[in-house]
Amino acid sequence: MARKRERLGVIRDILKSIRDSRQIKPTRLLYASNLSPQMFKEYINELISKRFIVLDVDKKEKKTFSLTKKGNDFLQEYCVIENFVENFGL
Repeated sequence: MARKRERLGVIRDILKSIRDSRQIKPTRLLYASNLSPQMFKEYINELISKRFIVLDVDKKEKKTFSLTKKGNDFLQEYCVIENFVENFGL
């Protein structure tokens, strides 16, 4: 049986999806994150409040998410930690 993703893994997946597309619409990000709408909203609100991502609204009221420098720095550091753990076989 597949393991549940841990909180940091979910955050990493959300941030990577945003980084890979530079800007992503909420529905597309919901599908990419593979979360329920309620859980998705909780994670997004936390990431916005901690300034990892920003919600942009254009003149036509279209919403997109983009990654901040802090969010990008988190992804880089997370990658370092993942590599460290892999190198020790954990």
